[in-house]
Amino acid sequence: MCGRFAITLEPDEIVELFEAIPANDLPDLPNYNVCPTNRVHAVTSGAEGARRLVAMRWGFLPHWYKTPSDGPLLINARAETIAEKPAFRSACRERRCLIPATGFYEWTKDADGKRLPWYIWRNGGAPIAFAGIWQVWDRGDAPLTTCAIVTTQSNGPISGIHHRMPVSIAPADWALWLGESGKGAATLMHPPPDDAFAFHRVDPAVNSNRAAGPELIEPLQV
Repeated sequence: MCGRFAITLEPDEIVELFEAIPANDLPDLPNYNVCPTNRVHAVTSGAEGARRLVAMRWGFLPHWYKTPSDGPLLINARAETIAEKPAFRSACRERRCLIPATGFYEWTKDADGKRLPWYIWRNGGAPIAFAGIWQVWDRGDAPLTTCAIVTTQSNGPISGIHHRMPVSIAPADWALWLGESGKGAATLMHPPPDDAFAFHRVDPAVNSNRAAGPELIEPLQV
């Protein structure tokens, strides 16, 4: 799964990287502790092919939810079942997005059951583009654009930390995932090569969703 991530890029860097037109209400950056229900940056493809960088609520709301808390908090969508689940199947065909990040967190437990956080990032430090789906939920006072991160089975090294990980889309495949270059996005929902990501332990301070600051991603000295 993916329950927390970090994004250390500046807005202008994201705009240049994805060649996207930015909205005016984007969340502040950097954010070293992006949590569910936070507003996140997302790249979409417009009707005329122009990419947009917009803000979305991380936590997908199916159209039948009467309130944002009317059912489970859907922050992830499993690649293996995304095309079948009523909540996701329309979005996975018609409304895919890229969610920029620089790394994400997962947890293991020690012998006493204490949660031990790990920070996982792309080898070489390149930005990550998570595969996402999105939907506008319009049963509240104002329309709310919501999203979920697509996950798959972890590759070999990451499986020692957690059995699931986000689907990451390579730059050469961004257009395919966004629907700009025809069909075939389903072929992209697979684990990355074993050498694609690196990881290290980080301070348990990140266990709190209120924690902030660049020290959250620094290696823990043990």
